[in-house]
Amino acid sequence: MAPKRDRVSMDLLNVFRGFCMGAADTVPGVSGGTVALILGHYDRLIKAISHVDGTSLGMLRRGRWGELFRRLDLRFLIALGLGIVIGIGALAGLMHWLLQHRVNETMAVFFGLVLASVWVVRRNVQSWTGPRWGLLCIGALVAWGISMIPATNGDASYGFLFGSASLAICAMILPGISGAFILLLLGVYEPVIGMIKSVVKGQLDAVVLSQLAVFACGCLFGLLAFSRLLNYLLRHHRDGTMAVLIGLMIGSVGRLWPLQRVTPETAELELKYQEFQWVSPAQYDGSVLLLVVLAVIAAAVVIFADRTTRRLQASAVAA
Repeated sequence: MAPKRDRVSMDLLNVFRGFCMGAADTVPGVSGGTVALILGHYDRLIKAISHVDGTSLGMLRRGRWGELFRRLDLRFLIALGLGIVIGIGALAGLMHWLLQHRVNETMAVFFGLVLASVWVVRRNVQSWTGPRWGLLCIGALVAWGISMIPATNGDASYGFLFGSASLAICAMILPGISGAFILLLLGVYEPVIGMIKSVVKGQLDAVVLSQLAVFACGCLFGLLAFSRLLNYLLRHHRDGTMAVLIGLMIGSVGRLWPLQRVTPETAELELKYQEFQWVSPAQYDGSVLLLVVLAVIAAAVVIFADRTTRRLQASAVAA
């Protein structure tokens, strides 16, 4: 067993990882799965979630708490979950303000983050063959296509709500695809946010509670089913799977291109429904140099975080 100080250091690292995931989930078009892949805990997260199965339920029924704790990697999941909650709570308001008033600068930062992430994550593929390059291109095209779909709005039946939740939670653990953006595309973002606001305000009724229950069940179903598939693919077809995931990250870059501005037709809409168009450096009103500097700094942060994470992991293994 690792010394207590090393275990505490890993706990703090996992809280930081969760914080970064939570922060990313507050930005439209950015996935917490991308951050998990960058910081080196993606495989571990998918494996832990996929272990919520019949075997774990059997351990729970028989009171085998120690085995269950280790099998589900609960120390890791608890630290990560704590960080996610802190990240969302601390940065949601700030990110909303930045996207309203400093959208180009914010996009430049995340553009640099994702590009550097592709460079970091590429080493997860042992060798780049023709088929793997093809899988990367497919992943990029899928992410690009999804990011270019305009958002819609509307209510949802229980069945559609369940299906939407299942798809959105799958997107949240896929690098390059935002779960919140999927909800927006399917037209259930507003109804879900409305339900959560009703709960926060104490305006509870049978309809709201039943809708939330259906949504939660959809999330649980999608998470458990998809995580098991991902865990299988990572164990048996790792290089091909990683190629697709890297492609998804590359495909999301178009959504984060910093030289863009809101279209006149959607300028008066709420932020989440606005559409953007690319502009040339000559057409951009602000400082292009500032955008470049922000992107470079963000990329440097990713490289530094990657090296720090690998050093801590090597220390933990050596101990």
